[in-house]
Amino acid sequence: MAKASRGLGRGLDSLFQVEQFEASDNSDVVLQIPVVQLRANPYQPRKTFNETALEELKKSIIENGIIQPLIVRKSSIKGYEIIAGERRFRAAKLAGLDEVPAVLKDFNDSQMMEVALLENLQREDLSPMEEAEAYQNIMDKLNYTQEMIAERMGKSRSHIANHLRLLTLPAELKIQVSDGAISFGHAKVLLGLKDEAHMRKLAMRVASEQMSVRELEKALTDPDKKKATSKRIVKKPTIEDYYVKEQTGLLREKLGTKVAINLNQNKGNIEIDFLSLEDLERILNILNK
Repeated sequence: MAKASRGLGRGLDSLFQVEQFEASDNSDVVLQIPVVQLRANPYQPRKTFNETALEELKKSIIENGIIQPLIVRKSSIKGYEIIAGERRFRAAKLAGLDEVPAVLKDFNDSQMMEVALLENLQREDLSPMEEAEAYQNIMDKLNYTQEMIAERMGKSRSHIANHLRLLTLPAELKIQVSDGAISFGHAKVLLGLKDEAHMRKLAMRVASEQMSVRELEKALTDPDKKKATSKRIVKKPTIEDYYVKEQTGLLREKLGTKVAINLNQNKGNIEIDFLSLEDLERILNILNK
């Protein structure tokens, strides 16, 4: 049975900065809930928890206790579900605690998913791939648009779009981004390539040579390393080539998606990628302004 105390729940709403999540009757009540009655948030966007950080948090809990209560809701199955504070919950178990302080909230699935994402984003705990998957999950399950997510999370729309583009990476590159072998910056550069085989080779070089993003960009324009086994004569870039490259970059930044300008004797076409019909409508709205 959970035991109640009062006075420790203030400040949680300001942490999340989401006014509609404010509880009505029990926002000041902190329950002492047995650890065995708690289960993880089914919408938790974070897939991995840093063991070293958990160990440090465990030591802090042993010395000082849990200063900030967890946020939980009643489970429709049994006990309570953690809305926010899973790191504290895991560290508390490592510390051998039988009970943890928690504030009970009457949240629906939509609120639970949004708060779980917001908590992790505010602490910058998510990997770029986890963040991308969380955005896609919210779009799929809550029918949010990219603009809605950007507004709710306090991010730019291009930030949301650039993360969602990570989901178009080949499976092995997604793993490398998740593991930190290649960074978000590296991934954005690689996403500019059409050839997946070339993308994979460059990703391997990034990991093995610990290339910076600038070095990766240089590798994309360095014909000596890219085509060392080819006997074809590499055409020297022209003024038109540099112009097309510059305009391609400007369009990518403006539209927040992959863009390719194909030039052939002063004629050509522009290819613009979109992730969904909603994303297409967003791009068309930008172009029509």
